[in-house]
Amino acid sequence: METRISGSMFQKARKVIPGGVNSPVRACRSVGCDPLFIKRAAGASLFDVDGNEFLDFVGSWGPMIMGHAHPAIIKAICQAAQDGTSFGAPTPAEIDLASLVVEAVSSIEKVRFVNSGTEATMSAVRLARGYTGRKTVVKFDGCYHGHADSFLVKAGSGVITLGIPGSPGVPEDIVRNTVSIPYNNLDILEKTLRNASLEIACVIVEPVAGNMGCVLPAPDFLSTLRALTRVLGIVLIFDEVITGFRLSYGGAQEVYGVSPDLTCLGKIIGGGLPVGAYGGKAEIMDCIAPDGPVYQAGTLSGNPLAMAAGIAALKLLQKQDFYNELDRKSAWLAGRLQDIAERVGLSVQINRAGSLMTLFFTSEPVTDFTSAIKSNTDLYGRHYRQMLSRGIYLAPSQFEVAFISAAHTIDDLEKTAEMTEWSFKKLLEI
Repeated sequence: METRISGSMFQKARKVIPGGVNSPVRACRSVGCDPLFIKRAAGASLFDVDGNEFLDFVGSWGPMIMGHAHPAIIKAICQAAQDGTSFGAPTPAEIDLASLVVEAVSSIEKVRFVNSGTEATMSAVRLARGYTGRKTVVKFDGCYHGHADSFLVKAGSGVITLGIPGSPGVPEDIVRNTVSIPYNNLDILEKTLRNASLEIACVIVEPVAGNMGCVLPAPDFLSTLRALTRVLGIVLIFDEVITGFRLSYGGAQEVYGVSPDLTCLGKIIGGGLPVGAYGGKAEIMDCIAPDGPVYQAGTLSGNPLAMAAGIAALKLLQKQDFYNELDRKSAWLAGRLQDIAERVGLSVQINRAGSLMTLFFTSEPVTDFTSAIKSNTDLYGRHYRQMLSRGIYLAPSQFEVAFISAAHTIDDLEKTAEMTEWSFKKLLEI
């Protein structure tokens, strides 16, 4: 595989961009290689600047559920761009997309658009504090909610990929009001939430963790969390930046039958353009300025291009049986990979929720942060490089998920399975 042009570009990028990338995991350090520079994408494929083609299982980290450059989404963006790219003023499209979100997610009565998942979670936590008059945020070890100061405590995603325990630049006074507890541990959950001295404003959780790899909620975890927060007057926030409109049209909360007070969204609702949102009960949302005292603003919030792309994307997801078809393909691939691992004698764990999947290189079940970080990251790095050499583009981190899209065909998945078997056998040679 030729990577000369990508290599040259990376060296140029390092002179003008920290680390040569604009988001840390993209640097590919944890998998022992330099990043590829992508030129274009179509359907389930990426094409780099050297002309290599790859089957893509990153999907821009989730939003490309329909595949890349879907004609309906591209058409909507182009049409919107002809009228201008940003106004800093209300547009009709904001109402249309907000209405689609409210209709889709049963717990959301009102929604506010922002520009990223980090903005959504940061704003939701501020709102919860303003609404309750309390200070403490409870999160879960290994769950990543963006790079706002409050969340960089035992965070997942790039933080654990790079081996960073937290982050310099975050004052102790801020993280003092964040408590991180084990995911899926009901005993510690109840003891923490019932500790009145903590003055807990909210609990924020990925209903299906996607940033320590795919980790599913244990039976009764989400329902117990909902029951406790309701009794104790604590705002429950679901971070569905990854799972929203990915696991179902109504998100993970529809799949698990648990309704939070606030929901954070991103990724898919902008059709691949920069966007985020947070929404929930009208009583809480009405505390946001200008109706209430909790301030949050953004010049590009509700950007007309992102709104147009989001409307087009969500309408595509309304197709009958869309999620069932996506789940069937994902289940087929997960089953094939498990069969291959057993046949060749390699110990792995495959966690899957709908079209989210992680292949963990460990012999033990992965149910929380502690078990996730026992995975063999060196082995994953070798697997990543081997798959890349055969045209399969995976996430450059053991602690991320693979995203299956509607554009992936059974032939694509069969090729992926064949290359996985080749890679597994190579891993066992040493």
